Formats: sequence, structure tokens, C-alpha cells
Amino acid sequence: MISLAEGGGVQPDGSQGGTGALEREVAEIFSASGLLSRRPGFEWRPEQQEMACAVARTLERGGHLVVEAGTGVGKSFAYVIPAILHAVRARRKAVISTHTINLQEQLIYKDIPALQALLPVEFEAALLKGRQNYCCATRLARALRQADGLFTTTQRAELERIREWSLHTSDGSLSDFAEQPDAEVWSQVCSERSICSQRTCGGNSRCFYQAVRKRLASAHVVVVNHTLFFTLLGSEEEIKGRTDGGFIFPNDFAIFDEAHTIENVASRHIGFSVSQFGLRQSLQRLYNPRTKKGLLSILRQADGLQAVGDLLPVADAFFDSVGRACRFGKGREFRVRESGLADASELSAGLTRLLERLGGVIAKCEDDLTKSELLDLARRLRESRAGVADFLDQADRGHVYWVEQSGRREPLHNLHAAPVDLAACLRRLLFRDGACSVLTSATLSVGGEDLRYFRDRVGAEDVPARRIGSPFDYERQMTLHLVRKMPDPRDAGYEDALEKWVVHFLAESDGRAFVLFTSYALMERMADRLRAPCERRGWPLLVQGGGMPRTRLVMAFQESGRAVLFGTDSFWGGVDVPGEALSNVIITRLPFAMPDHPLIEAKLEAIEAGGGDAFKQYSLPEAVLKLRQGVGRLIRAKSDRGIVVILDSRIVSKPYGRTFLAALPKCPVEIH
Repeated sequence: MISLAEGGGVQPDGSQGGTGALEREVAEIFSASGLLSRRPGFEWRPEQQEMACAVARTLERGGHLVVEAGTGVGKSFAYVIPAILHAVRARRKAVISTHTINLQEQLIYKDIPALQALLPVEFEAALLKGRQNYCCATRLARALRQADGLFTTTQRAELERIREWSLHTSDGSLSDFAEQPDAEVWSQVCSERSICSQRTCGGNSRCFYQAVRKRLASAHVVVVNHTLFFTLLGSEEEIKGRTDGGFIFPNDFAIFDEAHTIENVASRHIGFSVSQFGLRQSLQRLYNPRTKKGLLSILRQADGLQAVGDLLPVADAFFDSVGRACRFGKGREFRVRESGLADASELSAGLTRLLERLGGVIAKCEDDLTKSELLDLARRLRESRAGVADFLDQADRGHVYWVEQSGRREPLHNLHAAPVDLAACLRRLLFRDGACSVLTSATLSVGGEDLRYFRDRVGAEDVPARRIGSPFDYERQMTLHLVRKMPDPRDAGYEDALEKWVVHFLAESDGRAFVLFTSYALMERMADRLRAPCERRGWPLLVQGGGMPRTRLVMAFQESGRAVLFGTDSFWGGVDVPGEALSNVIITRLPFAMPDHPLIEAKLEAIEAGGGDAFKQYSLPEAVLKLRQGVGRLIRAKSDRGIVVILDSRIVSKPYGRTFLAALPKCPVEIH
């Protein structure tokens, strides 16, 4: 660890004074005449230089930092450059974690290559996806050899398509498919930890996951997403056993961009889940009675075939009984407050019998790859058995338990458990002594200068914080329109009024607009109403959920020049459309989260139980952050101009409306 520089006292961000070598070098790079000034279109931004120096100081001295950097600061360069220099010179790996694919691709394919040609150090960078995204050549070869025992005729044709693709792909991952492969076939050829290893696949140049792993060994910078980060991070027990201060790699350090999503992502990975589909898939990989295919069929294990055949309907019957015990209402989640929701004794006994039989099969198996796959499936079955028991027992009073209903063709059920106080977990996982992390986003504050709300939510109460404003001139670039006379959504005339105002403001910008919804059903109804009016005016209407992926929707929107895009949750953030193509953002409702999700409900209850005000301490701040994200879609460059429209009268009629307005950029406001 690099020692602290001497002298200088305490800075506003809580750090000790003095300027280290890395901070001085970074300050020079970001200066008006520094290295960055050699790039075409460079514009010196004091905000960017300030952030870069704060990141450099944190990396050099150790510890942690939370920094909000307003839109237009150029925060990716402000953290990537210090991270690269520190990784190379301190011989530590930089892990950069983002929430969206767009930002990962920007870093790997645009920002980092530009810096490889510019910075005075040589470095390598790699993008790491979850291993099940990659094709494993060893598993593919085995699947081809055993195709008759594993696949139906249709599936064998799909396997051949994957084989042909594998000969020409350079990436070797799912994102390189023009048409996504059949999930059941892909599960037999993708990388799995117990089968695809350095020993089994390291010498095979067509094993794409091991090729990525090799690049990781020499990479100074590794780009991942938040989901994969928490998957690889391990449990608190595993973290406690580490002495090197690292997160994923020995002695690494982590930078989280789009950090406002950290709490929600972590909540899905800290705790446990048991999926009906996942358990069914594991059993059917052993043997599928419908197709007569599977590993046990290849091995001619009659007892095992019978055990799986008997267990599949038992497993489905258990999850069906769980579904019947839940009252889902309008939502797809049901909170379970008491133990013993359903009887799992028959499922548990069946899994135990099957695991005993698998133990015998594994002991006699002579093929190493098949043995490894059987061991992995046995591990999954044991985890499912334990997860079901833990869910039904509800032994951890600090967790909230719920059932989620999914599936289009048939209802499937998933069991979930997560800690209510996620901050305590994240404090121990991310902000422990000896580790080093930086969390950044354009939207972390809800009005407080010290980012107190965000820091409290993620366990970073004692972490130094910086808030750096945007260089954009919102007074000149943006106008905010508020509609005072919008009816309540429960009123009969609400959708007529919404249609009228949306068309009115679309005409103001000649299309070229995002219309953001908080309800998928309302979005679809409004799309039906507005499809014809948009067509008459020459505004192509693009609607989320129509089969086109988000990235393709955004590309189509940009290329059209006059399109209108209707989107829900995922379009409120992480979408970057600079220029005239996006000149209007219409927000149909203030984005208050529905309090009926079990995890949110439990958080609200915990606040109330502690004597707090759940609305002021959670619901309102979360909605403010979400609104800031939505408004932030509009102005992405200094040349951008446009309007933001909020079609929710509460922003002018309710006292809390002032909280929303105070959190938005200062700009002209027109009330209709």
C-alpha cells in the first residue's frame, strides 16, 4: 500500500492534506495544456479535473470515495485514467463495474482504446461476462459426441448451428449471435465452473471463457457489470478470510459507475433464491422423460432415470402448492411472513434419494467430463434442497421472504430471501479496512450536499463524499414544463387528458421525444391511442417490449431523427442520445416505487418501526433520484437544447413537489 503523503491538514472531502505523485500527474493530464488537450474536440473542464484528482488521491492513499459528478463532467475518463495509471504502477488490478451494457461497451471499445494511444504507460484491458455467456469448446465437443443421447432432432440441428458459429466467432459469447440459441441446448455447451477449467480447457484455443481468463491474468483493467461483480465477490465469510484487501482478484481495487443502482443489484445477490425453472432444468439435464434424453440416459442408469422421472412431478407439485398458498393480486410477488408455507417433505426426500443414487453413479463414472458435470448438478440439487428448507423455516429474522411468479406459457414460482438492512452487509463487503473503492454516478444526491441518503443506503456513512456539478448551462439549454390541471389517474378522464397533453408537447418538439412511464400497462394503452396520431404527423412510434432489444430501439430512434419512444423503467437511465434526435423528455408520472414489493415493504416497515417517516426517508428520496435520472436523458452535450415535461400535477399541488423541483437543474419553468 502506498503511504500517505505528509502535511496539509484535513480537506473538505475528509482526506488528509498533501498531494501525491499520482494526483499531480493526473492534474497535469487533465489541465488545459495536458495530454488530453491533444485529443480532437478537447475542452478543459475544471469539474472533470477535480473529480480525477479526487479519485487519484483515494487510489494513492487507500480507502474509499463516493462522488456525484453531474452530466457532462466526463466522469468515465475522470476515473479510468487514474485507475489505469495506479493499476500499472502499483501492480494492482482495477475492476470497473457498471450497470448497463452501453457503458461497458463505451469503456472497452471507445474510451480505453483511445487512452492506450494517449497515456504514457502500456496497459491491457478486458471485458468479463458471466461464464455461462461463453461457449466452451470441450463441452461443445462432448455434446456433439453424445448428441443422440442428449438432444432431440430439432435440438441437434440447433447444436449444429452453434458448432458452425463457433468456427467463425471471435468473441465466443451470446452477444455475438444474430439469433439467440435455444436455451436448453446452450446450457449443454456453455462454460461451467466444474467442467470448464484451466486443466480441462486451458490448452484449447477455441474455449472462449478460458481465453478471456488468460487475458484477465495480464489485464490491468477488468470491466464487469454489477451483477457479475456481486456473483464473483463471494460471501461475507469468504471476504473475512481474505488478507490482501481485494474484491475479486488479489489486491485489486474497485470503481463502481452508475452506483445509484448498487443497492438494488446487491439485494438480488445477497441472500438466496430457488427457482422452479432452475430446479426443473437441473433434473432434466440428468434425464428428461419427455425426450428420453439426458446424462443418466447416456450412462444407462435405469435406477437414476426412474428417480428423476418420479421427482420431476413432485418438484412441480411443491411449487404449485406454493403458488396456491400465495395471494398475488395484481402483482407478481407475494410476501411470506410465517414459516411453513408449504410441505416440502416429499420433495426433500426425493432429492435425498436422487443424490444418494448420483453418489453411486459418480463413484463408478470413468469419463472425467461426465463425472465433473454430475458433481456440478449434484451440488445444485443440494443447494436447492437447502434453499427450500431455509425458505420454509424463515430462521433469519433479519431477512424478508417472498415468492415471485414468472413464466408466460405456465406459471412458475421462485423463492427469494434477502436482508432488509442491506447497508450493514455492503458496509462489510465493500467498505472494509484495507480495501479500496470509488462509487460514482450523475445522480446520488436528493438535495443534501454530503450525499447522506445514498451513503446511508449502501453502508458508506463514514466514506468521504464529493459532489461535483455539471458544466452544462441548463438555464440556456433546457425548459421545464409542468401541467397543473392533470386529473388523478383514478379519474375517468385521465387517459384522455394524458393523450391530449402528450400530443401537445410532441408537437412542440416535432416528435424527437422519450415518453417515460411508470406503468407498463398504461404505456401499452397509450401506445394504442397514439399510434395513429404519430403516424399522421410522420413520427415513427417505438414502444419498449415489442420484441426489439433496448439497444436496437435506441439506434432506431437516433437514426429516424423524428421518432417518439415509449419506455418504462430501463429507459429512465443508462440511455445516451446526444443531439437533436432527443429534444423532449415527457414524464407521465412522478416515479414513486410501488410499496407492494416485499423488499420495499419490509424496508418501509423497518423505518417506521424505528420511529422514522418511511415516506420522507425512503419513498420520496428514491423517487427524486429516479426523476433526476429521467430528466438527465435530455441534455447530454453542451450543444443540446430541449424541453422536459412532467404530466403529474402533484409536483405543483403537493408540498413534497418542492423537493422534486429543488433536485432538478435550475432552468426556466412554465406552468400550464
